[in-house]
Amino acid sequence: MVFDDFDEFTIETAGGRIFGVHAGTGPAVLLLHGMPQTHLMWRYVAPRLAGEFTVVATDLRGYGASGFPGADGAEGAGGGLHGHSMRSLAVDQVSVMRELGFPEFSVVGHDRGARCAYRMALDHPDTINALAVMDVIPTADAYARADRDFALGYWVWSFLAAPSPVPERLIAGDPDAFVDHLLDTWSDNPRAFDPEARRIYREQFHDPGRVHAICEQYRAAATADIEHDEHDRGRQLSIPVLVLWSSTGAVNTWYDPLEIWRSWATDVSGAAVPAGHFLPEEAPDTTLESLTPFLRTAIAGPATQRRR
Repeated sequence: MVFDDFDEFTIETAGGRIFGVHAGTGPAVLLLHGMPQTHLMWRYVAPRLAGEFTVVATDLRGYGASGFPGADGAEGAGGGLHGHSMRSLAVDQVSVMRELGFPEFSVVGHDRGARCAYRMALDHPDTINALAVMDVIPTADAYARADRDFALGYWVWSFLAAPSPVPERLIAGDPDAFVDHLLDTWSDNPRAFDPEARRIYREQFHDPGRVHAICEQYRAAATADIEHDEHDRGRQLSIPVLVLWSSTGAVNTWYDPLEIWRSWATDVSGAAVPAGHFLPEEAPDTTLESLTPFLRTAIAGPATQRRR
């Protein structure tokens, strides 16, 4: 289950320590996980992609074995909630890829990782040559369309963004129950998460510093991330964009995801995947059937199409 054929690394960035794994040869692809996971969520996808690409999978700041502000005496990015924004997290990841020798790469993100990925594409257009996002629409669009269904279905957004230390202390009361609830209710197949994966996902929520960092990221989503999205509204990426989403989840029920993403990019394709929210773990074969040819074609495309 663990990435046996991958090499581990730890790289210090301006925002803190980032842990990851990498393997393979060929064009570089960065995989970014969602919440409440770590890079482990790509365990069924990354090894197969590594047969054709150089695959890098990292833990976002605050998750897994990556650092967070205040950890080991580190100051982190600073700057209040802007220091916890997806813009700030994207800088971490671009720095990691440059340190590994990849000034240009494709990025694939799920959930929070997808939000980091699209912000990276907007802020670093000369760096990202293809973007794939899974089960999200842009943060500003999600908040702009918020209604009763959103308030109840995406309750985690409001809960984790509540003033500190309320969510932090409530999670500390039973972190395992919190993580298990997310895995079990957001998925169509809870058995996709074997006991070892659950243990690793739960473990990080036993660390008060990590929980605080994750909550700060949700607070930043409701403030800084919206500000950044609205500032960029009207801009369109010209790199290829793949959008995949759960056929049974909120994105499919509440939105027309392709229409929304086509307001942000000129070359958008995608489809619903017959699975719950956690596509790479619940439906790795179907995910790869869309992702692999997309990356192959997008990376091989003319350089003029890989820029805004």
